[in-house]
Amino acid sequence: MDTGLLLEYGWVLLVLIGLEGILAADNALVIAIMVKHLPPVTRKKALFYGLAGAFVFRFLSLFIISFLADVWQVQAIGAVYLIFISVNHVVKRFVLRQEKSEKNAKPVKESSFWMTVLKVELADLAFAVDSILAAVALAVALPASGLPNIGGLDGGQFLVIFAGGVIGLVIMRFAATFFTKLLHTRPGLETAAFLIVGWVGVKLAVYTLAHPDIGMLEESFPKNPAWKLSFWLVLLLIAIGGWFLSSGKNAPALEGH
Repeated sequence: MDTGLLLEYGWVLLVLIGLEGILAADNALVIAIMVKHLPPVTRKKALFYGLAGAFVFRFLSLFIISFLADVWQVQAIGAVYLIFISVNHVVKRFVLRQEKSEKNAKPVKESSFWMTVLKVELADLAFAVDSILAAVALAVALPASGLPNIGGLDGGQFLVIFAGGVIGLVIMRFAATFFTKLLHTRPGLETAAFLIVGWVGVKLAVYTLAHPDIGMLEESFPKNPAWKLSFWLVLLLIAIGGWFLSSGKNAPALEGH
């Protein structure tokens, strides 16, 4: 890869790390609420199984999606799904004003250990699909790296998604506490993260519409410098807005999906 290509790949990876950090903290909080009723020893076991499940589901999602990444129907479903979870979050947060927290979370004391583990694994599956779809949407428009293809993805694109997924798991395991505190002091970052997910869904929709079998946009449009610059500027503005429009005082409780 030349320097320009490395910088472009590196920038996408940095964006993925930031997005994974916010979403992983949100996901970690949801899982913590799920297992909090268990005794300390079994709680640790449930979290361990949950982390193991996160690894398995993340990698399975990655390899399955990598083989389907060039199928426009899959791209379309992914775009609609990403836009849906973004709009769903914003509607719940600002229109319906629902707040999910430990205080009003549904009691789960009746759940047995294995039932709790099952719930955690199902949550892991949903989180994995969200994360990998967002990563694929960011990576598919990257220029070809020249590395051998893996599934339906360029080798470089696959490695960026793989690295982002692994880093997301590391954040969920080791840095979730930091990001959770950050979300409490800057609650707007959570909404910004979901808006970014929706904007990434728009990018995937553009990529889908430019697919040769659809042809509603020029095939070269997703790689057009003007579109790429516009995409990253909007993404940056969303992130900056999420940071500066957040208040450290009276921060609302975090929300899960």
